[in-house]
Amino acid sequence: MEELTVGVLRSWARVALAELGRARAEIDELNVYPVPDGDTGTNLYLTWEAACDALPEGELTFAEAVQAFGRGALLGARGNSGVITSQLVRACGLRLAENLPRDQEADAGSVLADPRMSEAAAFADALVFAADAAYGAVAKPVEGTMLTVARAAANGALAAANEGKALAEVCLAAVAAARLALTKTTEQLAVLRRAGVVDAGGAGLVVILGAMESVLSGRPPGEHTGVPRRVPATASARGASGPGVEASGESGSGRVGLAEGAGGEAQGGDLEPDGPAYEVMYLLDAPDDRIGDFRRALAGLGDSVVVVGGDELWNVHVHTDDVGAAIEQGIGTGRPHRIRVTHFADMVPHPPIASRAVIAVAAGDGLAKLFVEAGAVVVKGGPGRRCSTGELLAAIEQSGAPEIVILPNDKDSIAVAEAAATAARQDGIRVAVIRTRAQVQGLAAIAVHDPGRSFDDAVNQLSAAAGQTRHGAVTIAVKDAWTMAGTCRIGDALGVVDGDFALITEDLAAAATGVADRLLGGGGELMTVVRGEHASPELVDALVRHVRRNRKDVDVVVYDGGQERYPLLIGVE
Repeated sequence: MEELTVGVLRSWARVALAELGRARAEIDELNVYPVPDGDTGTNLYLTWEAACDALPEGELTFAEAVQAFGRGALLGARGNSGVITSQLVRACGLRLAENLPRDQEADAGSVLADPRMSEAAAFADALVFAADAAYGAVAKPVEGTMLTVARAAANGALAAANEGKALAEVCLAAVAAARLALTKTTEQLAVLRRAGVVDAGGAGLVVILGAMESVLSGRPPGEHTGVPRRVPATASARGASGPGVEASGESGSGRVGLAEGAGGEAQGGDLEPDGPAYEVMYLLDAPDDRIGDFRRALAGLGDSVVVVGGDELWNVHVHTDDVGAAIEQGIGTGRPHRIRVTHFADMVPHPPIASRAVIAVAAGDGLAKLFVEAGAVVVKGGPGRRCSTGELLAAIEQSGAPEIVILPNDKDSIAVAEAAATAARQDGIRVAVIRTRAQVQGLAAIAVHDPGRSFDDAVNQLSAAAGQTRHGAVTIAVKDAWTMAGTCRIGDALGVVDGDFALITEDLAAAATGVADRLLGGGGELMTVVRGEHASPELVDALVRHVRRNRKDVDVVVYDGGQERYPLLIGVE
């Protein structure tokens, strides 16, 4: 009998990682602008690699395996496509764990929650649940993206399961439906139609589903894992999948299906002089139906017991004299992590920590220095090296602040920042994401931050400063391609205004002055110029002279940013 077991999960993880590795460059190409910012294939590969790394060795129950794998995908998610994929994987795994709970011995066999539900039906139901969860996690879902592909795969699987087909056949139907939907994404988004390409994130999802089909059917990988070629189109150049492709994840909320505020009640009162010696706290991944017994067992070990959470993620707190026993109770129930133990007798006064931390994603060493000097905690990121949810969570934890403001400073890092914020809120931290889409917007925001203001006032102030900053950049085309400004050739200088390619010229100085004129056309009093790693002094001087000659009312400041790929970043306030 075909079964979805821990062994199948491990095999799928390995095959999908290998196939994503092979398809990585081709998927990247599907959403490449004339400069190599397209990194969907890389983001998917790194997200999947993090999920694989999070899957422990040794004997596991099926629920433990899918939960670890899904959490690893979440914490390692990179880019919008990676975040959405992590949501799909986690939601699908949680649903399968509900429908197919296994015995304690990892691959001992299948015990269905509903005896009438076959493995094939459970798999199809999980795909439907995952697609629903992904759509629900996106503020403004866009058709023609990987969301569309996920929905088609789920519908294909459900139709096959309703016909009584076996598990491998149901998975094959999901892959076929996903591939067909992928080819139609070109018709659904104008930017894909003009470029003659399919959606990059959807292509990655087809690879992942194809890997599962090869594991279940025993066929060699490749037959259904390959990336479908771009559809015929009049445009001969490879273009950008642009904002429409990744917009589906831009407002993604991160975790899927994690209930907040469910669960336990506090026990015990104020600390007594002769009370327990240690405070033990940890997060616990555990089935909801085991928490009642766990809470009662923990109460027998100490006082001030608090177990809150739900949907298999719990926050545990206890005062006890037996630290080992308190942790072993967690191990016997699920998977404890982020364990913190405090010995009350060793507590000494510490310098007060900041009540609020601003975390900024910086695309270069110079930019990082600017953000640090302004009081921010820096996480490295930018084109070609997107930061992950895990890196942002680590920065949040290291800051120790109860209030956090995140400046993603890049459109592809906004969804990652939202995912980190959602995860941090599970720990009671107050987090706001200022949706900065460019480094100069982040600089404008951090410049007005006043730690003495209330959290809400500070968030409004930073949001206003970022929103009032128009942004642009200049770069060099590395291939022939279609852009919003027309067709460019290798070596052309390109000007970017508010995230879109606005002009094509023969030299960077002309592109820079053109971008400046467009940005200043809407007014402005201050222009910020951030010099990139390979920007020449002559380029900067030409831009500054142009602005000062034509706009004497505008102040110009220049910083060394050290960013790659963009010789100049320009902001106007």
